[in-house]
Amino acid sequence: MSPGTETIERQDTRTQPGDGDGDRERFSHYVPKEKLADAMINGTPVIALCGKVWVPSRDPERFPVCPECKKKWESMKPGGQGDA
Repeated sequence: MSPGTETIERQDTRTQPGDGDGDRERFSHYVPKEKLADAMINGTPVIALCGKVWVPSRDPERFPVCPECKKKWESMKPGGQGDA
């Protein structure tokens, strides 16, 4: 992990046609930790590694991790796919 950079998880509320209430499309996403604090205090949107933009408001522990965020995060970590 880079100094001053940390990730958080959060839900994704995007829906696809036929998903009903969209529960199958909810994920926890990775975002910079310092952005999360501002979002929670001021209601400002954050941008996940996958590009999802939202204002966090739910418990990320209730949702699976976004596969795209996880893949990008692991490629950024020392020893990950991004180290060639």
